[in-house]
Amino acid sequence: MMKVDSEKCIGCTKCIDDCLANDIIMVEERAQMKNENCFKCGHCIAICPANAVSTSEYNMSEVKEYNEEEFSIPADNLLNFIKFRRSIRQFKEIDVEEKKIMKIIEAGRYTPTGSNQQDVSFTVVKDKIDEFRELILKNLNEKGRSILNNLNPETMKFKKYAEMWIQMYQNYQNESVHNDRLFFNAPIVIVISASSNINGSLAASNMELMANALDLGVLFSGFTLRGAKNKEEVRKFLRIKNNKEIVTALVIGYPDVKYFRTVPREQVDISWK
Repeated sequence: MMKVDSEKCIGCTKCIDDCLANDIIMVEERAQMKNENCFKCGHCIAICPANAVSTSEYNMSEVKEYNEEEFSIPADNLLNFIKFRRSIRQFKEIDVEEKKIMKIIEAGRYTPTGSNQQDVSFTVVKDKIDEFRELILKNLNEKGRSILNNLNPETMKFKKYAEMWIQMYQNYQNESVHNDRLFFNAPIVIVISASSNINGSLAASNMELMANALDLGVLFSGFTLRGAKNKEEVRKFLRIKNNKEIVTALVIGYPDVKYFRTVPREQVDISWK
């Protein structure tokens, strides 16, 4: 529940002007919460110049006061940082510190969600990563064989992937652990699930940027999603809640490769109206 400290409130109405839910009114020249339509976005907490607004549902000790030195990032630096990111497929056999893992998850936790659903969940696969790898590779092998046994104009575009999945599983069965073409010997995988694909995807993007800022590398593993799709045993392994779907999987570790520059891209496709 949102609440206003009437002794601190200065009656500026900034919270009322910024409340999308129209859930704040003025009573005797002080703001007062109705708590009828509030969806807990926190704008009233952020905008109050007198720090008069709080909530009983979240931890208020997490609230940080803005200061330019700690909060601002030069736009050109940020753009270069985004341009320089690479999908990593070479990892050192070094553990990722738990402190860094929690910072990555925190970046996902603070990503905006539609209607402030805050519906994004995270499964960190670390101690059982070998078991997870085997489960995904087994499923990819089954999918690959099914595709090759039912080739048609629609499935032909997946033929090369089907052959790759089968080979990956065979390599794993032959104990070619160092030829891991799924997680590339990275020490952790963070699986993101949500009731909204958009919310989960936005969280994953912020998490990758945080991982890069922590000198870690990330691979968005499409193969892991393929191996997890429609597989109840994967959902149980990852403890995915019934109202959520797996959105993406981030393979994370210390890069065993160094890049020296950004790369070119196609010309931007943009329309002005």
